[in-house]
Amino acid sequence: MKILPVDKIREADVYTIKYEPVAGIDLMERAATACFYWLIQNIPHKKKIKIFCGTGNNGGDGLAIARLMSSKGYSVEIYLLGDTEKLSPDCRTNYQRTLDQHTINLHFLAETDQLPAISDTEDIVIDAIFGSGLTRPVTGFYASVIEHLNAGKAICIAIDIPSGLFCDETVYSINNPAIIHADYTLTFAPPKIAFFFPENDKYIGVWHLLEIGILQKFIDQTDSQNFFIEAGDCRKILKKRNKYSHKGTYGHAFLICGSKGKMGASVLAAKSCLRAGPGLVTAHVPSSGVSILQTAVPEAMVDVDPSPDILSVIPELSKFSSIGIGPGIGMESQTAKTLKLLIQNSSIPLIVDADAINILSENKTWIPFIPKGSIFTPHPKEFERLAGKSLNDFDRNKMQREFSVKHDVYIVLKGAHTAITTPEGICFFNSTGNPGMATGGSGDVLTGILTGLKAQGYSSLETCILGVYLHGLAGDHASRLLGQEAMIASDIINGLGKAFLTLY
Repeated sequence: MKILPVDKIREADVYTIKYEPVAGIDLMERAATACFYWLIQNIPHKKKIKIFCGTGNNGGDGLAIARLMSSKGYSVEIYLLGDTEKLSPDCRTNYQRTLDQHTINLHFLAETDQLPAISDTEDIVIDAIFGSGLTRPVTGFYASVIEHLNAGKAICIAIDIPSGLFCDETVYSINNPAIIHADYTLTFAPPKIAFFFPENDKYIGVWHLLEIGILQKFIDQTDSQNFFIEAGDCRKILKKRNKYSHKGTYGHAFLICGSKGKMGASVLAAKSCLRAGPGLVTAHVPSSGVSILQTAVPEAMVDVDPSPDILSVIPELSKFSSIGIGPGIGMESQTAKTLKLLIQNSSIPLIVDADAINILSENKTWIPFIPKGSIFTPHPKEFERLAGKSLNDFDRNKMQREFSVKHDVYIVLKGAHTAITTPEGICFFNSTGNPGMATGGSGDVLTGILTGLKAQGYSSLETCILGVYLHGLAGDHASRLLGQEAMIASDIINGLGKAFLTLY
């Protein structure tokens, strides 16, 4: 799914109104109806609904929602902010429809009015003040209303986007910005890029994407540098297995992993690699770790390093279809030399993780020699070591794209919406995963999955998209089974089978 900037989202609305065709007020009714269905499924009738509306189309959405909720028997109060002479045309239509209904308490709020009391236990607040398109900070009366709503503890639901939040740029350059702190955000497809960055989480809460019938033709013909990964994207990528195939058909994955005290990383990477479907898996580990790996992962072959504790050499590489390095390898000087030797001798893209990234961060002159199309899998701190400090999440995303373009590599920046950047400067945000995956070894599992997929002939981009989605989906299955607090990295591996079955 494409992620569009707010100006293109507005153009999509205009295009749909013109070519479906549909009246603007009817498109607004669709949006309100989509929100209404979500709300009645999630809000008990005993709750009082307090909707704060502005004078633009977001306020029109709120007025229509109020009318629909009232018709369903909910107690609804509207607080209209601003001058009714300045209502947008569609907002004015819904304002008149609200007056005609006679079942909704409508209040007008001006700067001199006392702001209404909000009950933490009895009320639900719906924010329909500004919506998308805001490009300057909220001040004055509107800021005081937002601060008043944030001061309470009632559940707050934002329509489209929390009022005060920018869609396409950071708010962190503003001191104490006035932005609604929503518990839930009901937004309309396509999504906004602001939803994918940690800095906005406290404003957006849990967001739900609602379809309102924007014409797909406009979206298809509109260029975008940002995409949201969904199941359908991965189903298109997933290769079907031939009846007459054999283990040689699916490649030979090679993992360079482990050091004294960190053999668990090797076990996790090897297990997840096997579960990703390659025909053969070989792990290169220090000699003291051989018995650990062969006992824990009997399906994997072992290539033994002469050193008992660290990685000191690399074998002949020509027989391998993919190569992953990093889980548990440490940062000994000899290990760094081994990584340099691998870079010099590999003729295929590498999957680079963990300490391999940290070694490169201390030897940045090696990075230009990394095979083109390689995949880096840093967490935010590792990426900072690799590329430098960023001002905010938007800036970091820009730096991530620039790094991918400059070095012709793929960056998989791990997080709640893991971001994949490509050598073309495009970014893909993942839709699966949960906080239970924030546990030691989760990254080693991802490295194994990526190495296993790459061995089977998937392109680097396909490997990233499919691997990240499966990793998160397996974590979601584990979360439903065990709960997020109890999850460990092995549970993600155990969920991989169900993840593949879900895609089938």
